[in-house]
Amino acid sequence: MAVAEKQPVTGAGPFNGLLTWVDQRFPLVQLWREHLAEYYAPKNFNFWYYFGSLALLVLVLQIVTGILLTMHYKPDAAQAFASVEYIMRDVPGGWLIRYMHSTGASAFFIVVYLHMFRGLMYGSYRKPRELIWIFGMLIYLSLMAEAFFGYLLPWGQMSYWGAQVIVNLFDAIPLIGPDLALWIRGDYVVSDATLNRFFSFHVIAIPLVLLGLVAAHIMALHEVGSNNPDGVEIKKNLDPKTGHPVDGIPFHPYYTVKDTLGAVVFLIVFCVIMFFMPEFGGYFLEYNNYIPADPLKTPPHIAPVWYFTPYYSILRATTENFMWVLAAGLIAYSAMVIAAVKINAVRIAVVVIAALLLVGFFTLDPKVWGVVLMGAAVLIFFGLPWLDQSPVRSIRYKGWLVKGALALFVVAFFILGYLGTQTVTEGRTLMAQVCTLIYFVFFLLMPWYTRMDKTRPEPARVTWQGAH
Repeated sequence: MAVAEKQPVTGAGPFNGLLTWVDQRFPLVQLWREHLAEYYAPKNFNFWYYFGSLALLVLVLQIVTGILLTMHYKPDAAQAFASVEYIMRDVPGGWLIRYMHSTGASAFFIVVYLHMFRGLMYGSYRKPRELIWIFGMLIYLSLMAEAFFGYLLPWGQMSYWGAQVIVNLFDAIPLIGPDLALWIRGDYVVSDATLNRFFSFHVIAIPLVLLGLVAAHIMALHEVGSNNPDGVEIKKNLDPKTGHPVDGIPFHPYYTVKDTLGAVVFLIVFCVIMFFMPEFGGYFLEYNNYIPADPLKTPPHIAPVWYFTPYYSILRATTENFMWVLAAGLIAYSAMVIAAVKINAVRIAVVVIAALLLVGFFTLDPKVWGVVLMGAAVLIFFGLPWLDQSPVRSIRYKGWLVKGALALFVVAFFILGYLGTQTVTEGRTLMAQVCTLIYFVFFLLMPWYTRMDKTRPEPARVTWQGAH
């Protein structure tokens, strides 16, 4: 059976012949049409839809600057700090590349957090986009790992002792903890072996995983289509003549132009920070990191970089007294689940799990449960597509119950982030415990308050409310 020839590329001007030759051997034009020129996106995207493309821009920026830094950096405990200073002082443009990379690390988390917040507001995790959300959360986990492994590389005081504290958290895991911490470090303390393996993960392993997940995220998005501020499925209303969504417009040129404008504004802000305040008050680059790592001198206050501090606060908030609060919360929550579920097997399972957890609460060290809660605070995001039971997708048509819960969650997240940068006091610990409860209650009670919330019906077509 003869293989059908690809149609020649039309309208390509002087490059028509070259593109035809390439397209017969590689689906270049087909990829362009499917993912840009003929990919129809909702016509009511607003400000919150800038951050996905900005995250992609920062990823490219980090890869390019990371490659350039690798050319001069030495992953050796005796030379790592000096090599960073060499980059900053002697390599032509080295200071610029280093500051682009360090500012880009914080910028990456800023745009990703805003991207996730948009998903929370407009229900971008709801059916049929569950897999997009899962890929996105895997990107977030990979990004946290990438930042963690890269944090040690400057081999400054805060890099060294921050890595020491974070790796020691794994030591608290029962049974496998000590061996796991030893495997991560490659030695009994953070040393040259740790630096080498962290460098390998930061430069090769995690970036490969990140690129694969980003490709999967975009492919899954283009398979089911983009969400929009109204939460309306534009694919349900197609033009009978063209087969395209009547509420959609081609991604190119409309959104490529829009995203270009967003990128220009972002780069202006990025450059202002990079040139005039690259340390950003010690939040982007800690002042202690300008001192070479000294295993014999512990800094008076050790804290991770700002984007880890909400979870670090949850870890520190888990004290012996807080375990009693968690136990009471677990009993109350188990009673609510048992009352809501009608299947006896599920009820028995809930009782057994709750009993095992209660025993664990008072037999294992609170430090262990701090590590568990810190991990659960990240992993709980994966359950959002099934926890949200609201009949509508977008926050525009939800009631004050859901809006209030989301606002309270955001405030608690910011407070936890701030407290994670501060030294421990009794008052701050109490505040962190309150915010930790708010953080988890937002997710765990979502099946109830999203059902109880008074909603308005979604429109049949997209609207222009707040769009620009």
